[in-house]
Amino acid sequence: MLRLRCLILLLLLTVHGGAEGLDGRVMCGYQGWFRVPQDGSENGWSHYVTDGTFGPDHCSIELWPDVRDLPAADRFPTLFHHADGAVAEVFSSTRPSTIAVHFQWMREFHIDGIFLQRFAVTTLDERYRKPMDSVLAACRQSAQDTGRVWSLMYDLSGLKEADFPAVISDWKRLQSTFQITDATDSPAYLRHRGKPLVALWGLGFSRRPASLQAWRTLVQFFKTEATPGGCSIMLGVPAYWRTLDHDAITDPALHEILATADVISPWTVGRYRIPEDTTRFAKEVVTPDLVWCREHHLDYLPVAWPGFSWRNLSQSRGQQAPFNDIPRLEGKFFWNQARRFQQAGARQLSIAMFMWYFGQYSPVRG
Repeated sequence: MLRLRCLILLLLLTVHGGAEGLDGRVMCGYQGWFRVPQDGSENGWSHYVTDGTFGPDHCSIELWPDVRDLPAADRFPTLFHHADGAVAEVFSSTRPSTIAVHFQWMREFHIDGIFLQRFAVTTLDERYRKPMDSVLAACRQSAQDTGRVWSLMYDLSGLKEADFPAVISDWKRLQSTFQITDATDSPAYLRHRGKPLVALWGLGFSRRPASLQAWRTLVQFFKTEATPGGCSIMLGVPAYWRTLDHDAITDPALHEILATADVISPWTVGRYRIPEDTTRFAKEVVTPDLVWCREHHLDYLPVAWPGFSWRNLSQSRGQQAPFNDIPRLEGKFFWNQARRFQQAGARQLSIAMFMWYFGQYSPVRG
């Protein structure tokens, strides 16, 4: 019954086809960052483990990926074994046929599309930029093949202020190489308010350097110069961006930048732990957030997530986090977020994430 209710909610939110507008859509974040030594990327065991060999004593993931639908050539052996003794296999995000299967799953489960996350700091190094380009090309094609949409999201986590211009350079190179926002060459690229939508994530977090002037310059570029006529902008911001406290910087100049955007998407992962907290958060935070956005003619994209666990990843970093820290509760935790956000007036939803360390964030099959 719970799965049926979630499906009904997703179907209610999904009200149109084509690549125009966020309204009514259910989107997912998609990093495409998993690598294996045999995939040709020369990135090693990226994101399966923080360093060294991926094995029983060196592991950063919480849940095992389902690779049954993948072609045999896209399933890579590991040092792990299943209970029946069979070698456990994983995938690489660089394989186009693997990405094609992921997009088929999205179509099957009524996910409208993705924000393809492009970590700006890794674009500075060709070793990582090249496989990221391959992932982009495969997502671009798979979205078109499956009737999904996609939008590029630059995640600026860890990027120094002096390197912000590299985002502009990378964008220009992608435009030249892939024509990603051209409606003819990339018909599945998401447009919002009549313009290609670009997401810029990481503005205003208290644990990151503010760099507000660098952000102003970057937003202005995408609004006016990134394409003929400019782009629509979605800004990924802290959960408490409006009140300028908790996880947000206290500088009111943040609101000046936000007012120039088109979409605000607060990062709520880890900001509540049980369904009752979600109900309170929706009433005390999301509802007034929506009022602020309406007053400033902005759209609002809340983020829902299934739960949280990162014991293995934390151990690989020399920390000690509990397993299943924020339980899924058989989907009730996620369902309550989606329902409360919709009741507050949100007309679209983003899910974190399609796959993220295969931890409790990830709506993986199985």
